[in-house]
Amino acid sequence: MQDAFGQPQTAICFGGTSEIATAILLRLASERLTDVVLVGRDEAGLEAAADRLRAAGIARASVITADASDPTSAGPAVERAFEAVKQPVDLVLMAVGMLGDQELDDDSAERTATMMTVNVTWPSAVLAQVRGRMVAQGMGKILVLSSVAAIRTRKANYTYGAGKMGLDGFALGLADSVRGTGVTVQIARPGFVTSRMTAHLKPIPFSTTPDVAADKIVAGLSGKATVLWSPGILRVVFAIFRIVPPMLWRKMPA
Repeated sequence: MQDAFGQPQTAICFGGTSEIATAILLRLASERLTDVVLVGRDEAGLEAAADRLRAAGIARASVITADASDPTSAGPAVERAFEAVKQPVDLVLMAVGMLGDQELDDDSAERTATMMTVNVTWPSAVLAQVRGRMVAQGMGKILVLSSVAAIRTRKANYTYGAGKMGLDGFALGLADSVRGTGVTVQIARPGFVTSRMTAHLKPIPFSTTPDVAADKIVAGLSGKATVLWSPGILRVVFAIFRIVPPMLWRKMPA
């Protein structure tokens, strides 16, 4: 359970190979985190992330494989993860996501279906089951890694943005639904993060790194804000982007 200072001691991470998620867990390892379960599709990648956590002082880091492109695996993945912890879960981190390639996604039913399943359907299904487990235990925090792309879709990556918009909206509703239960939900909206997933793309203004994003998010975990922006200036930038006329928005560079 969380210690007297509210620091998580147990955590489950869905999307356990995420660089931002790993950076978050490494920072929590320097506090009180001792028991982590990583869930994802890439077993080798999960084991590598688990090794990094163990080297940072995590007493127990275990791995569970599950395929986010298969919605039927969501419920069983949650049950296996909670059973692996064997005690109340302090933190559930949802870090599943797929960037895709909009030019290839445009006219492909299969690719678009996979993108929406991985980015919104599977994570939402997992969070629904997590909600029941955490409300039953009467405590805990859920952290959902969203994106500023959820604020307004644009033609350069509208399939990814639409998926994040769906998950972001689901998480906001989830946050309202658990008020008063002892469970809290926070949504992190990082901007462009230079990582393995975006290595083929050119960085844009206000770009950040997994480490910098993790610093901002971990600092926000101890606060009461439902939405955590990284960097914080993006709250203002996207408030302006919301009202940019459609004719101009369509001309936004990729």
